[in-house]
Amino acid sequence: MLTARCIWQQAEHNAFTDLIWFKQALWCVFREGSEHVSPDGAFRLLRSADLGQSWQSAALINASDADLRDAKLSIGPAGNLLLLGAGALHNRDQQSHQSYIWQSSDGYSWSAATPIGEPNIWIWRMTWQQQPQQLARCFAVGYRIGPEKLVRLYQGDSPLQLAPLADLHSGSYANESGLLFEADGTALCLLRRDPEHGLFGASKPPYSDWHWQDVGYRIGGPQWLQLPDGRLLACVRLYDEEIRTSLCWIDRQTGKLTEWQTLPSGGDCSYAGMVLRNKTLYVSYYSSHESKTSIYFTEITLAGK
Repeated sequence: MLTARCIWQQAEHNAFTDLIWFKQALWCVFREGSEHVSPDGAFRLLRSADLGQSWQSAALINASDADLRDAKLSIGPAGNLLLLGAGALHNRDQQSHQSYIWQSSDGYSWSAATPIGEPNIWIWRMTWQQQPQQLARCFAVGYRIGPEKLVRLYQGDSPLQLAPLADLHSGSYANESGLLFEADGTALCLLRRDPEHGLFGASKPPYSDWHWQDVGYRIGGPQWLQLPDGRLLACVRLYDEEIRTSLCWIDRQTGKLTEWQTLPSGGDCSYAGMVLRNKTLYVSYYSSHESKTSIYFTEITLAGK
């Protein structure tokens, strides 16, 4: 049985995590607010220099004009820490949502928010693709907020230069996503839909033609990574039977999801961050199974295939 420990519960509602390894430490970011949806959403960053045994608050980022939601971390080509998030705007006369980027060289001091992408497109997570003899390129998948459903792939030399590349999916309410790149440049996408099952997609450059397969489950908050042996390991919210957060294998041939390990969780939960170092997987997520919605952390030793 896996064990997980609560690492933060100081706000009334603590949720929607991400995790990264930066400057010899683990960094966890999440939203603090008075409720699951509330105008006071802010981003809290924690730092652990001892692989998750202890955590200290490093920064708090808020906005006077928006509820900040779904923070995601990445490291840019220059080695700086990048924070992506969406703002649900208080004043919706012209638009309801805007995606932003913040930058930091140390994780403690952060730049002002810079708007990126298109209005009312919720850019979910940035992924950097490094190819031989080329500069790293930034890719991201965003989904439209509003009645006209749309999922769109973006690319750019930097997050500030993201431009639409291809529309991936329309019709059903497809939204949250995870994006990976194979060594040969193939892009893989794990895509949430509501209330339908999630989708597993693959595309060769230039990423305009995608092949989609049903993963067999309704999923939420998808995050995943590729292990050194090639296996695809995801952490998602599952809705069948009891709602829970689980680690699941994804079959790249069939697209099917197989539940592997259920994390201590329930109710309002999921939205994991994942970091793999050597053979240890570190996972952050949130859950309300112990009454208050709180941030949890666990580590799992992975056996070779």
